[in-house]
Order: sequence, then structure tokens, then C-alpha cells
Amino acid sequence: MSDDQVSNATPPPPAGPYSPFVVAGDIVFLSGQCPTKQDGTVSADEFEGQARLAFSNLAAAARQAGLTLEHAVRVGVYLADMSDFDSMNAVYREYFSEPHPARTTIQSNLPGFRIEVDAVLWAQAARGADARA
Repeated sequence: MSDDQVSNATPPPPAGPYSPFVVAGDIVFLSGQCPTKQDGTVSADEFEGQARLAFSNLAAAARQAGLTLEHAVRVGVYLADMSDFDSMNAVYREYFSEPHPARTTIQSNLPGFRIEVDAVLWAQAARGADARA
């Protein structure tokens, strides 16, 4: 799924004292995004729906920073239950194409939702040979 296919124009408002993204030179750090709707409520969807909303929110944060997920060089995925790993990979492929960014996936004690994602973007170029040199 390309960034222009997601429904959120902007990420939901932060739930605490943090920014959706921080720019440090050519590097943009996207804060963790959860399956949170624009009104601040957490999606009650099954895992795949929660994952799509979390990745859509991540894409919206990237757009707010003037970039897209094609600029991602690293992604962090936090799962409440590692049994969702295969489903997460299927949804992940809708948002990231080859060559995929570096990624870490860990199990985490998430409060009331099943997935959170964050990313590091490189503002100089879209993913590819240049981003991995």
C-alpha cells in the first residue's frame, strides 16, 4: 500500500509530552504510532486492522515531516504477542517494499493495543542502494 492510499492525513495527537517526529539534520525520527484513531481512541479491530492503522499513522507522521515511508532506513515493531508476527509481516509488506529497511521486532507489554511501530527516515533519498551504502 502506498502512502497516498492511507486514510489519515495526520497522525493522531500525541498521548503524552512528545512530538510525532523530530528532525536531526538529514535524519527524521518518527515516534511510536499505535492503532489510535484521530479521536484518541484505540481501534477495537482484530490484529490486522490494528496493524494497518498503526502503519497508516506512521505513514501520516512521515508525511507530516515532508517524507514518506519510502525514506525509512529502520523500523521498530513492538508486538504484544509474538504469535501475531506472521500477520504483522503480511501487513508490513503493504507499507514497505524491497529493498526493505532494517527492522527490529520485539515483544512488549503494550497497554490496551497489540502493536506499536516507529521508524527512522533518511531525508536525502528514498530507500535503495544510496540509503544502504
